[in-house]
Amino acid sequence: MASTSDASQVNDAVDASNASGDNVVNRRAERLKRLEKLYHKRNEARNLNHLEVVEEDKRSKLPANHEAKKARVEWQLKEEEARKKAAENNEDFEQQKRLQQSAEELDRIERKRKQKNPDPGFSDFNAAQLRQYQRLIKDVKPDIGQYKKLKSELGEELYPDADSLSYGGQGKTSEAAIDRMVADLDKQMQKKSKFSRRRQHFDENDVDYINERNAKFNKKIARFYGKYTAEIKQNLERGTAI
Repeated sequence: MASTSDASQVNDAVDASNASGDNVVNRRAERLKRLEKLYHKRNEARNLNHLEVVEEDKRSKLPANHEAKKARVEWQLKEEEARKKAAENNEDFEQQKRLQQSAEELDRIERKRKQKNPDPGFSDFNAAQLRQYQRLIKDVKPDIGQYKKLKSELGEELYPDADSLSYGGQGKTSEAAIDRMVADLDKQMQKKSKFSRRRQHFDENDVDYINERNAKFNKKIARFYGKYTAEIKQNLERGTAI
């Protein structure tokens, strides 16, 4: 009986030692596995930091407005695609674009346009004529092919001077050019017919006209001859004219 109990105690001790050894091995394997995960995470973080440093170095070498230029290029590409799509669907792109914009944005665009192209006005009639000329030639698209053809045919006669005897009558104006001129003149006439500037009216002024056209004529006459006819006008109003 004693020998049997001793054998069982020895077996229990062996089993306990084996179990403790297995636990140590398992714990060691788990620690190695966790250490390997930490090692991979450290390498991943190192690679990400390196990539971020490289990207930051690239951004530091770029111009200051690089992001704005990039955003503008992307916006232009999207707008070009939308313009092509509208053309394929026979739609007005500008109208569709305005419908998608808010009132605040449209107001901001209008203020920016006025700041970019302010109305300088004019100080005399020469400046007004120059302004009108620049506005008329803004939409003119010269025919470079026709110009080169005439230059090769006429040579220096294409640029007549004060002593040139061939001024006028050289060549024949094409029908397309005549139609273009007529269309431009019609456009100017339509624009003038729609233009109406509200003029300031003073109630205390004398009414010496029968209509607006007569009032404009009287103002033009008074501008040049008013100082000479002021006394005659006063005598007529008083009834003391000779």
